[in-house]
Amino acid sequence: MSGTAKSALHDVYIVDAVRTPIGRFRGALANVRADHLAAGLLKSLAARNDLDPNDIDDVIFGCVTQVGEQCGNIARTALLSAGWPETIPGMTVDRKCGSSEAAVHTGAAFIASGMANLVVAGGAESMTRVPMGGNRDVHGETFGWLLNDRFALSSQGEAAELISDKWDISRADHDDYAMESHRRAAAAADAGHFANEIVPVAISELAEKGSDNSRSTLRDDETIRRDTNRAKLDTLKRVFRTDDGRVSAGNASQICDGAAMVLLSSREEAQRLGLRLRARIVATAVVGSDPELMLTGPMRATREILDKVGLALEDIALFEVNEAFASVPIAWMKELGVPADKLNVNGGAIALGHPLGATGARLMTTMLNELERRGAQYALQAICCAGGMGTATLIERLD
Repeated sequence: MSGTAKSALHDVYIVDAVRTPIGRFRGALANVRADHLAAGLLKSLAARNDLDPNDIDDVIFGCVTQVGEQCGNIARTALLSAGWPETIPGMTVDRKCGSSEAAVHTGAAFIASGMANLVVAGGAESMTRVPMGGNRDVHGETFGWLLNDRFALSSQGEAAELISDKWDISRADHDDYAMESHRRAAAAADAGHFANEIVPVAISELAEKGSDNSRSTLRDDETIRRDTNRAKLDTLKRVFRTDDGRVSAGNASQICDGAAMVLLSSREEAQRLGLRLRARIVATAVVGSDPELMLTGPMRATREILDKVGLALEDIALFEVNEAFASVPIAWMKELGVPADKLNVNGGAIALGHPLGATGARLMTTMLNELERRGAQYALQAICCAGGMGTATLIERLD
């Protein structure tokens, strides 16, 4: 009998993380396909790391509405559109709002198992060009009767209202949170905190041929509303409950366009290629949660990931919890007891937007840069996903 084999599992590291500016719905990026957004970002990722694309083992993207322009395995169409070698495979995954975080998890698993050494993981979504919900069946139905007989399923908006019911979150709480998200995002943008993570989009080079592009380049997020105030938010109608609802367009995530991606590597491959390791992926988690409340997954995912590694909430310097609706991070804070000054410190999806398939990688990009800026050790992100799921990732900054 031969000797015991050594473990093939490897640590996984983040080399770089980048994103496009987020384009407002029907805004500056309206004439740019999602795979073209991603293609431009892939080119920039390679250039800023002096990377030969031939060294990439796989490209894995998240995308939620995989119809029309986004139906052809957007990871593969994006890398080919970027001029990368046809020998590189691509895979597109859908875990709803956690799709690009799931792409990072998948890429990390490939590297940890020894199946790959260098992976680009991220996502892209043009919610202007491919409307949300466009992949429902011809009757407009989402769920079958077998599922409906088991659960009283509702929209995500109604789920946000149910969370507000359970955790006693008022309309004023929602609006206060929304104002703070915009304030923090504006302050971060003004201080240059997004400068290292945003790659400008050359609209004139990537847009549909023959389209009218009055702006040749988008350099900054279009979504931040610097003039947001309580008076304006008070005028916005309740979307899901007309009488006692709390959710409005002003305190929910913005429909928008964008792409984001993370370059993952094993230590050995990074050393071989001369790449700088910026952070280590310590642990990941994906959980199922109550499909009727739907949006509580980040609570369980946060607890599970910390239990895995034996850390306490107090050990984590920064948290990113996706602001799908204001009630999601508010309830998360109430349930876990995390102070507001550690959560979404540069604003979140209410101010910056939620390009569905790109959000997980966008959160990680912003979180990594803020972790480095503060010189802190650990940061954790978590995302609620349609259908009752949650994703989470814990990273550790490297010196």
